[in-house]
Amino acid sequence: MSDQKWQKVCKLNDLEEHWGEVALIKNHQYAIFRLNNDRVFASDHADPNSGALVIARGITGQKGDIPTIASPLYKEEYDLRTGESLNSDFTLPVYETRIEDGEVFLRIA
Repeated sequence: MSDQKWQKVCKLNDLEEHWGEVALIKNHQYAIFRLNNDRVFASDHADPNSGALVIARGITGQKGDIPTIASPLYKEEYDLRTGESLNSDFTLPVYETRIEDGEVFLRIA
């Protein structure tokens, strides 16, 4: 889409494995996660169920080959690739990421 652009977020080494961080870009909060093998995922920081800004404090995990984040409030698990819930009707908005020269970029509208 032509209305989306890549935004530099941080250095890959600024992110701890299996720990979420929050990036504030144009008054919107994004949760950024670095998983094993330097896989980086991004989602909204807002919990889809409550609207509370807590997703970066969730618990990362894996269900088979699906990388997941569990909301710290209601424990819904979301696929970090698609945002689909594994156990509820909610959907977590997710965003494409890329790593270039040790920098993490997020594709946003």
